[in-house]
Amino acid sequence: MTAPTPTPTGPAGALGAALTAEYAAIWAYGPIGVRLTGAARTAAREAEAAHRRRRDDLVMQLSAGGGSVPPDRAGYALPFPVTDRASALRLAVEVEERTAAFWRAAVPATTGADRDRALAALVEYALRATRWRRTAGITPLTVPFPGRPA
Repeated sequence: MTAPTPTPTGPAGALGAALTAEYAAIWAYGPIGVRLTGAARTAAREAEAAHRRRRDDLVMQLSAGGGSVPPDRAGYALPFPVTDRASALRLAVEVEERTAAFWRAAVPATTGADRDRALAALVEYALRATRWRRTAGITPLTVPFPGRPA
């Protein structure tokens, strides 16, 4: 799940960095999902699908605009081993927080519809991180500034 830190330049750079974060998030939901059951597994599938939709939209947008589409990697390093439900939930929170950071960085770098999409992604991932915290029993449930390093 380790993706580069968000240091984009310009709208295309910011969106390209967000795309790279989406790739990493999708990859991380594999190890997360296999450690969950019931409603949590369903939520993980839905989260992965949401990241896939956003990835696909970004690939289309960057391609149509003549921009560069960063390639996906074959794999990503997880920040810690995912061996049980608790570590899977902890990783789910981290995935959403890290991906939110890239979208937070895209907000000031973009304008118009791109900024609206970046803000929508930031809000969606902040909400999902809160839901994962609640499922995991992590407090506090929310953070003061989603997507900003603590």
